[in-house]
Amino acid sequence: MARQYKALGEDIWKNRVETINAELFIFTYGSLVVQLVKDYEDYDQVNTQLEKMGYSIGVRLIEDFLARSGWGRCTDFKETMEVISKIGFKMFLNITPTITNWSSDNRTCSLILDENPLNDFVELPADAQSKLWYSNVFCGVLRGALEMVQMQIEATFVSDVLRGDDASEIRLQFVRFLQEEMPNADE
Repeated sequence: MARQYKALGEDIWKNRVETINAELFIFTYGSLVVQLVKDYEDYDQVNTQLEKMGYSIGVRLIEDFLARSGWGRCTDFKETMEVISKIGFKMFLNITPTITNWSSDNRTCSLILDENPLNDFVELPADAQSKLWYSNVFCGVLRGALEMVQMQIEATFVSDVLRGDDASEIRLQFVRFLQEEMPNADE
């Protein structure tokens, strides 16, 4: 099944996605982070703002993902993570994170970003290395997108190569399925 996901991700990347210049995207994101650091002067606040921005992106990005991939509903959190890793990340960033460190109940796992295009051309200042999660936008994107398909998750960075770690790792925990709510009827 994982091979099928990977093949679909490759097909979508090559044939169905309009790409932009990667360096333009990377430099634009970098400028955004620099501006947030100047505006907030507090790395915790910057991390929060990046996650909030990512959430807003994820809420909208899921529609594009579903339309382009033609993917239906996943059966569980484990399948959802396979689809995100092999199709979603490939579709939008042309990378395929590794899924690892599954808990025994399959409710918690890690995404290892062997490649992270946001980290290209970036070197964090010494005072930011222990406080700033530069790619925290990814956590928000994952949370926002999955919330739109009725999955509540928690996503947090636990390591980042920009901080001197061996790998960049996002830890994801499935919290619960959300109930689909119907809007109140106008009378």
